[in-house]
Amino acid sequence: MEQPVDKSELRRRIRAARREIDARERRAASTAIREALLDLPWVQMAGLVACYWSTEDEPDTHGLVLALWKHGATVILPVLRPDRDLDWAVYDGPDSLAPGPLGIMEPVDTRRGVDAIRTAALVITPALAVDRVTGVRLGRGGGSYDRALARVGPNVPTVALLHEGELLEGVPAEPHDRPVRYAALPSGIVKISG
Repeated sequence: MEQPVDKSELRRRIRAARREIDARERRAASTAIREALLDLPWVQMAGLVACYWSTEDEPDTHGLVLALWKHGATVILPVLRPDRDLDWAVYDGPDSLAPGPLGIMEPVDTRRGVDAIRTAALVITPALAVDRVTGVRLGRGGGSYDRALARVGPNVPTVALLHEGELLEGVPAEPHDRPVRYAALPSGIVKISG
C-alpha cells in the first residue's frame, strides 16, 4: 500500500480495502488470528484480559473473547463514556452484552472505571494499521484507545489485530498516539521492534 502522509487519507484507504474482503476470507483470517493468539503462553496465562467486541470490518474478536472467557480468563470490554474515554466492564458470556450508544455491543456488568485497564495482564486493541517499527497504531480517530493505552504498564503485552497489508512501513503519528508491542495478523504474530 502506498504510504499516504495524512491520517484521514490512510483511514479512508484502509476502510475501502477492508470493504473488499469477502466474508469467507474474513472468517478464515479471524480464525487464524484467534488460534495464533491462543497458542501463545503469555496469552494462555493472562488472568485479566482487556479486549474489545469487534464491528463488521475489523478482525472478528467474538470467538476470541468467548475462548478466553471459557479458558478461565476474566475479560473486560470497553464501554464508551460520553467524554469518549473508555470505561470497562466484565464479559460474562454472550448474554451479558447489550448495544451501546454507537450500536457496538458492551457488557451490562458494573462499570469498573477507566483505570480498570491498568490491572490487565494483556490488552488486545483494534487498529486500522500499525507501524512495524514504532508500533504506532492508527485508530478510527476518536482517541479513546490512545487514552486507554496511556494507562497500561510498560511491560504489559499490547496487541493490535489487523488484516493482512495493515502492518505498514510508516504510520503518521502525533504526540498523543500510543504504540502497541505486537500486531496479530492472519499470517502470525509480529513483535514490534520499536
